[in-house]
Amino acid sequence: MTLERPLCPDNLEAFSRFSEMMKLKGYSPNTQRTYSTEFHYFLRMLGETPAANLAKDEVQGYLLVLLQEKGYSEAHLHTAVNALKFFYEKVEGREKEFYDLPRPKKALTLPNVLAEEEVISLIKGASNLKHRTLLMTAYSAGLRVSELVHLKIADIDSKRMLIHVRRGKGKKDRFVGLSAKLLEVLRDYFKEYKPKEYLFEGEGGGPYSARSAQQVLQAAKKAAGIDKKGSVHMLRHSYATHLLENGTDIRYIQDLLGHFDLKTTVRYAHVAKKGPTTIKSPLDRLDLDL
Repeated sequence: MTLERPLCPDNLEAFSRFSEMMKLKGYSPNTQRTYSTEFHYFLRMLGETPAANLAKDEVQGYLLVLLQEKGYSEAHLHTAVNALKFFYEKVEGREKEFYDLPRPKKALTLPNVLAEEEVISLIKGASNLKHRTLLMTAYSAGLRVSELVHLKIADIDSKRMLIHVRRGKGKKDRFVGLSAKLLEVLRDYFKEYKPKEYLFEGEGGGPYSARSAQQVLQAAKKAAGIDKKGSVHMLRHSYATHLLENGTDIRYIQDLLGHFDLKTTVRYAHVAKKGPTTIKSPLDRLDLDL
């Protein structure tokens, strides 16, 4: 399995069934895309061998090739495993399989975070009210870019001061607090831009594109003289880190971010400024009058 070949008829049919099953199961477009990429690569490597005929040890051998010869990272290998498990278990109806593979050590990558002063400069660097409001919304609620551009007017609850984030990662809904400062800006934004359904509308009244949102961020960074690399997701990282620095319990931050695993949230503890100069002694909290 070292040469990539066109798909044989059996594997063309397998790929078609694979794609159809993901749609029937309601997998997100992003998951469908990443799984399809991995499965199609697998089928090309098989050449004339039908995927349905492979035994567990042969599938495991392929995964070892990805790890040892192709240099797959842990995250990439995990995606490949899940794609193949989906085919053999959901499409082919096999029993659940567990693949015994040596996992590559995953380096701890810390998120890029803006200082609070940089967030101010970034927002001021936005070229117009719409762009400024978009950046403020992303930062104030810790949103993923896909969540940001799919926000609807109905998701802004000014009575309860909440933002309803619908179908986030893993198709989970959640609520985050609506900043009073953001609400003021949103009211000005509504008066000027008059959005009808989506909070940030693109051409034709549909949602603003993720690419356009990223371009807004990059332009504001340039205007503010910020050299740090990062996308709109950097505002989400900054939101979480600043909450942690200001004493918010990390378990609450986990809920606000919509993280399934607390380990994902714990990364922010490595970049938060919680050193000796920012942690107050318990003595300072005592109402002690000597």
